[in-house]
Amino acid sequence: MRFVKGHGTENDFVILPDPDGVLDLTPEAVARLCDRRAGIGADGVLRAVRTKAADVDADAEWFMDYRNADGGIAEMCGNGVRVFARYLVDAGLAPPGEWDLATRAGLRRVTLGPSGDVRVEMGRPRLLGPGEATLAGASFAGERVSVGNPHLACRVSEPVAALDLSRAPDFDPAVFPAGVNVEFFRGVGERHVEMRVYERGSGETRSCGTGTVAVAAAAAGGVADGAEWIVDVPGGRVTVVLDGETSYLSGPAVLVAEGETRPGWL
Repeated sequence: MRFVKGHGTENDFVILPDPDGVLDLTPEAVARLCDRRAGIGADGVLRAVRTKAADVDADAEWFMDYRNADGGIAEMCGNGVRVFARYLVDAGLAPPGEWDLATRAGLRRVTLGPSGDVRVEMGRPRLLGPGEATLAGASFAGERVSVGNPHLACRVSEPVAALDLSRAPDFDPAVFPAGVNVEFFRGVGERHVEMRVYERGSGETRSCGTGTVAVAAAAAGGVADGAEWIVDVPGGRVTVVLDGETSYLSGPAVLVAEGETRPGWL
């Protein structure tokens, strides 16, 4: 099985080229690929399949089939979209410029050159009201946000580096029946926040693209004036723009390796 490894602010992915949709990608296979000791290692898998082969009704050539590290299917991944788009251009499967990608959360428009950062139109984040997470016995008030997938963005007053995210935060499963990505963020300047995230199905990751949009929306308190927000994550920095109609996420997308899995390994 051919693969490419890439990351966006150290949120890393195994990309599986499957233009004709012939791979039988089981949850067990995904988990094994993402295993950091016995596999390639990643926060998730991006299967690159043409929309027609995936039986996806969308006005785009490519569908990003995203799976979390535990093999579970997810709706969207902002860092994954950037890495996915960079892979398509690097492999000669799409031209530099501006075009749409299909995801389970709908079409996402990407803008990119032959190299460098990638910009993704992420849609309008929806603030859904208050929520609460519990971490190490402490309760954190947050804002429920949908960016095509569920988030709980919790503002904290202390540096986020002090938090212990070795275990999953607790939340009300009646409020989040499909699970939730939990972000903890702190303001460090004007329209500038730092953030850490515990992703459903993956654990703490070095970055979460949809999470940075959710945090910017929560930090802005629903004000979308087109200004740029800077979001620092353990793996680097991204920028988010909220204009009231949609949102834009910009940041790096880096391809680091490619190869073949050994026959029979999966």
